[in-house]
Amino acid sequence: MEKIDISLSNLNAIFPDEFTEEQKAKAKTLFLKELSYTAHEFYGGKIMTMPKAGIYGFNWFNVWYTPGVSAVSTGIRDNNELSFDLSNRSNLVAVVSDSTRVLGDGDCTPAGGLGVMEGKAFLMKYLGGVDAVALCMNSYNDKGRHDPDKIIDFVKMAEPSFGAVNLEDISQPNCFKVLDTLREACDIPVWHDDAQGTGCVTVAGLINALKVAEKAIDKVKIVMMGAGASNTTIARLILQAGADPGNMSVFDSKGGLHTGREDIKADTAFYRKWELCEATNPAKYTAIDQAMRGADVLIALSHPGPDAVKQDWIRSMNKKAVVFCCSNPVPEIYPYAAKEAGAYIVATGRGDFPNQVNNSVGFPGILKGALLVRSKKITDEMALAAAYSIAKFAERKGIHPDRIMPSMDETELFAEEAADVAMEAIKNGVARILLTRDEVYNRTLADIKEARAVMDLLMEKNFIKKPDIRLIEDAVKKAVDAVRN
Repeated sequence: MEKIDISLSNLNAIFPDEFTEEQKAKAKTLFLKELSYTAHEFYGGKIMTMPKAGIYGFNWFNVWYTPGVSAVSTGIRDNNELSFDLSNRSNLVAVVSDSTRVLGDGDCTPAGGLGVMEGKAFLMKYLGGVDAVALCMNSYNDKGRHDPDKIIDFVKMAEPSFGAVNLEDISQPNCFKVLDTLREACDIPVWHDDAQGTGCVTVAGLINALKVAEKAIDKVKIVMMGAGASNTTIARLILQAGADPGNMSVFDSKGGLHTGREDIKADTAFYRKWELCEATNPAKYTAIDQAMRGADVLIALSHPGPDAVKQDWIRSMNKKAVVFCCSNPVPEIYPYAAKEAGAYIVATGRGDFPNQVNNSVGFPGILKGALLVRSKKITDEMALAAAYSIAKFAERKGIHPDRIMPSMDETELFAEEAADVAMEAIKNGVARILLTRDEVYNRTLADIKEARAVMDLLMEKNFIKKPDIRLIEDAVKKAVDAVRN
């Protein structure tokens, strides 16, 4: 089927030549937002439910439903583990959110997260061969406040229907309590992709960036801008990967995290931030520009830019500086501006710039690996195994300053990742069943290919209709007009 090309190279060519790099970057952001809105309107969302069992005559309804299905109900009643064999539970993920921190848009009301949660389900199926359901829930309590216990209870109640749970877009500090409680309370993996997923792919990118820059992780000076769910988890995983906590400093909106931050210590809900106060920033930097002098690495996941990170900060960094600016939809500094200031390697969370450090290369393979061995949880060791798997895959293909990460179109990546995660789950003693690495790899690759073949067939037969090219043309025009005006 003919493709509608909105690739990076084509996007760079469709905007006026007289636009500056900054104007083109703004136009791309506006274009993608406009096209996303109209395309979602065209399709009415992007997920539907399809049976995977056949109908070979009308009496098969009596097999799939009553009276035949009674044998399934009583079988599972007598042995709950059979729910993984007799239903789709073994390949089904709940994507759960209260929509209190949706990308860079903040609290979007419970229903406002549906676009992102459906997107997560879409990527799981296409990239990992995993089925997923978007579940946006209301976390307000009787006092009109977002209550983490509401989310915890919701997931506990839904647990019997799913093989894993992907938490998404839950604001801090609630996200910390929700994840840490559910990881222990549930007998299936509970994964917070904003935290663990972002941590996993960021560590993968950092591993390869430091290889390209010829620097050792235990020697580099690291500055982290932002102390939300993502960066606090990234910091924890980087430290587990071998970074020196004495060479790391983390900054939130009020300044540096250190043992003098009584405001953080006093609020027990922010215990993850306090752990970093105790472990990092022994110099007690209070201003980020101080910490940036002589730094080797900046990892920013704070708030959308484009000038949240200053060029002068980057100019003060060490030679061959590594700059990750991963806020969406607009990075803290545009890559061209970071390069102008002397950055050697620049990564963002966006696919329309080189070096996309994005969860999409992580969670489909990670969850697939965990599901295939029916893991009871996803440990930090499993997340690090995925990070090294991603990094090694990219390295085998060749890494350089503009390519430190694999891309979503490298299908084998997800099978490699699933296999490495599954093997780590077995090693950690959290897997219910034992498979070989080859079994996980081959099953994952087969499921991915099947998911894509089904989607290709639906597009070919026009059950998934091709959008009108005018959607793209209108989106380009609106973006160009908005930048000019």
